[in-house]
Amino acid sequence: MSENNLVIKDDLFQPLPEEDKNSEFIAVAIKTFARDAWDRFRKNKLAVVGLIFLIVMILLAIFVPMFAPYKFDTQDMANRNALPSMQHLFGTDKLGRDIFVRVMYGARISLAIGFSTAAINLVIGILYGGIAGYVGGRVDMVMMRIIDIIYAVPSLIYVVLILLVFGDSIGSMMLAICLTSWIGMARQVRAQVMSLKEMEFSLAAKVIGASDSRILLKHLIINALGPIIVSLTMMVPGAIFTEAFLSFVGIGLNPAIPSWGKLANDCRALIFTQPIQIVWPVGAICLTILALNFVGDGIGEAFQARTR
Repeated sequence: MSENNLVIKDDLFQPLPEEDKNSEFIAVAIKTFARDAWDRFRKNKLAVVGLIFLIVMILLAIFVPMFAPYKFDTQDMANRNALPSMQHLFGTDKLGRDIFVRVMYGARISLAIGFSTAAINLVIGILYGGIAGYVGGRVDMVMMRIIDIIYAVPSLIYVVLILLVFGDSIGSMMLAICLTSWIGMARQVRAQVMSLKEMEFSLAAKVIGASDSRILLKHLIINALGPIIVSLTMMVPGAIFTEAFLSFVGIGLNPAIPSWGKLANDCRALIFTQPIQIVWPVGAICLTILALNFVGDGIGEAFQARTR
């Protein structure tokens, strides 16, 4: 009887062949948060095209004014309003200045204003909105009422007053744009922090003795980073368009500073006789804003897919 039981036991428990041991093993690549978001971003073709365009534009803005045979303010009165050619890719303006070099130099100004103001608004919005959302109560009420008062006054009034008081410099333009642009970022950060601070990981961090600043910066802001980055990418084209619009209507930067809006304003008087001249700065503005919107949509889809 024992031998039969042994035979049955041996029949039921046969060693698994070596080739079958890993037959159900599924290999999964370990990805970080940033790597996973980048992989999702690359699947959006328009976002990749927009990113490539921005990189090319930034490189051209850096190197073309440095190595071009013409300076952005070099005049050639004998070669005014020339059509595009191999010597002048975009032609020349009414003073004989090379339009291609001026557009690339203007990219420095416009992109610098766009990215710098977005970075400043990011810092102010995160700190202001984060504190209001995390502390709550009377502090939140007072801070939000201050935002309501600032937002009640049209932003164009702030811009005009600052440019009149501090002059038409790049710093004044950045200050004018930043004065009210951070409000949207602050409100979004506040809403994200208020929803995240009641979740389990935030309460657990508080129970183990983490400081309020650590909880806010290391836990709440980090987990709200997706919507914040998406808003950041949308603030850059807004700042570029604001600068271009103000310069186009004549209340922007100093006339000696060839930003895209100032270049478009210079070509406005020749729109019927030399319409091609206004195409270059306006086209640069439109394509850059379009590329930034594509990149923002790609980032939004990447982070949204990550958080689902």
